[in-house]
Amino acid sequence: MITREELKGQWNEVKGRLQEHWGQLTDDDLSRVQGSAEQLVGVVQQKTGATRREVEDFLSNAVNESNRIGQQVSDAAQQYADVAGQYAAEAGEYVKENYRRAADLGGDYTDRLAHTVRTRPAESLAIAFGLGIAAGAVFFIKGRR
Repeated sequence: MITREELKGQWNEVKGRLQEHWGQLTDDDLSRVQGSAEQLVGVVQQKTGATRREVEDFLSNAVNESNRIGQQVSDAAQQYADVAGQYAAEAGEYVKENYRRAADLGGDYTDRLAHTVRTRPAESLAIAFGLGIAAGAVFFIKGRR
């Protein structure tokens, strides 16, 4: 026999299954039991003519199936959480690896630029001066608008 706690915890599921199995049960009939498994069995027997054993077996199966479905949902949610965590870890590693690559490339370009400035200082200064003039012209033009 199911306990009062099991019945209360899964009342909507059990109620729906009872009404599906025994269509003559109404919401009013089921609201009279007030969470009592004994009263529920009595009401179902009275309205349907089913035996006590048949009602108790039905209720036990309904509660067990509901528990099983709840466990399956919980297991599936855990699997999804595990997979999401795995993807997040992989994405983090991907970002870290590409950040390292970009930092290495940036360092490489910095070294090449420093080498070019040291070996060709006059050309580097002329390029920097020209870029400064161009940037100033752009700002001047935008400021006039």
